[in-house]
Amino acid sequence: MQLVKPEKRKSSILPLLAVGTFGLNLFSLLLILFHSSMIQDLEQQLTPQSLAQLADGRAITLDPQQSDERHPETIRRFVGETMTLMLTWSQKQPPITAWEISSQLLANNLKTKFQEEITKLSPTGKFINNKSEYILVVQRVSQPEKIGNGKWKVEMLANQLNFSGSNNLGTSNEFNKQILVRAIDKPLTSIPPQGSSWDLAAYRLGEARLEIYQICDITDTNCS
Repeated sequence: MQLVKPEKRKSSILPLLAVGTFGLNLFSLLLILFHSSMIQDLEQQLTPQSLAQLADGRAITLDPQQSDERHPETIRRFVGETMTLMLTWSQKQPPITAWEISSQLLANNLKTKFQEEITKLSPTGKFINNKSEYILVVQRVSQPEKIGNGKWKVEMLANQLNFSGSNNLGTSNEFNKQILVRAIDKPLTSIPPQGSSWDLAAYRLGEARLEIYQICDITDTNCS
């Protein structure tokens, strides 16, 4: 009888040891998860949100983002309004002036090439001031397609309407393009001391820290 009793004691300890080991492992797992959640909370606390004050006096809180990320609507608005500013001409806003202001939003290697292209929109084929009025009407700007870090492609469907003294109904030229945009570190534009409302418009667009670096026909399959 004395020889059997120790064996019974040993067999009764094994289940208790297994339960204890399982409980210890479970506690360790819960402790790791708890520490993980604390680290995430600490990271959020160490990455403060930014406070921005709008022109109308309202204040909004902005979440931090990577420097090369932009909201899709910011990209679409930048493309549509930049091209409208560049291709809307009148006596008060002649082509040369529109180009000088809006071309700041283009990459340097694109300026000469695109200036040559848009001169073709004028009936005379010259980039000169005239009494005709040109209005770019944007019909659609697609959702941006990300093509690299801080780079996107959009498709824009638009028409440039031309009104002259003898043609009140106007004529229309299609302007359907693929437009490549990229993020930049700092705004390209600045407001001159005696800047006009058009200068202010270009400056506001430049605050998005974007630039257009390529413009291709809508059917171009090698736009890059």
